[in-house]
Amino acid sequence: MSSCALEVKGLSIKFGDFTAVDHVSFSVDKGEIFGFLGANGAGKTTTIRMLCGLLVPSSGSATVGGLDFSDGGRAIKGIVGYMSQKFTLYNDLTVGENLDFAAGLRKLDPAYAAKRRKELFDLTGFDRPLSTMVRSLPGGIKQELALAAAMLHDPELVFLDEPTSGVAPAARARFWALIRKVTALGKTVIVTTHYMDEAEQCGRIALMRTGRLIALGSPDELKASAFPGPMVELDFKGPAPAEFLRGLQKAPGLLELSPHGMRWHAAFSDVAALEAALAGLPRGAARDPIKPSLEDVFIRLVEGKER
Repeated sequence: MSSCALEVKGLSIKFGDFTAVDHVSFSVDKGEIFGFLGANGAGKTTTIRMLCGLLVPSSGSATVGGLDFSDGGRAIKGIVGYMSQKFTLYNDLTVGENLDFAAGLRKLDPAYAAKRRKELFDLTGFDRPLSTMVRSLPGGIKQELALAAAMLHDPELVFLDEPTSGVAPAARARFWALIRKVTALGKTVIVTTHYMDEAEQCGRIALMRTGRLIALGSPDELKASAFPGPMVELDFKGPAPAEFLRGLQKAPGLLELSPHGMRWHAAFSDVAALEAALAGLPRGAARDPIKPSLEDVFIRLVEGKER
């Protein structure tokens, strides 16, 4: 059996003259946590909606769990679970009513739906009565309930579109622990996020910009590719001297210079370039070697193209 859960080749979609996703190609292994990272409008959500069978591609091909789009994506919808950015359960219904409605949409046998509901409540640790009104639940618990609704039919692949947007940090951490439990069951999870700490937890990340995939790899691979040389954090103990920064921006071998609060991150092609560029570091300023973060990668590969 193939270890590939998802294979995408040259996938594109146009809305009129606008190309929302432009010749995207990648594959995802079974049981992998695969992340999409990019700014708003990069094409992450549109790509996911195509792979869920909700949008028909303009060109290219994709197989999801071994199925293609030859039937318009109908078969694909039966093996994927989709949790959208916007909370999709009904606040004026109870927990039980929401899950019954979700099961009815999937035409699940009531006995099977009840069995799956118990399994998913055990998985998520949900212990509220079925009569609880959804509007009374905290934001993080609502998202966990939405995940349970998306997985009632026991899908092979689960697509999560910014699932923790707007919830508290503790709830985000709990939700990601739940994602790891889902993959431990053999499910494949594809997730979009704006949080760099969440992206760090993905096995691999597809970095998107203006509809195109511009980088692909594990967090460590992306860091090594974007920053092959040394990086330092500069602390000027106050406002950064404008004249020094202007000179530094023109230094040979400088790969990236970006502010991080009151400090600056400077990356170079090699140690010799670093030493030459910082030879005139103002007196009292400090330089400390650091390792690049995914935020640094994002700034260099995405925001850097805009500058």
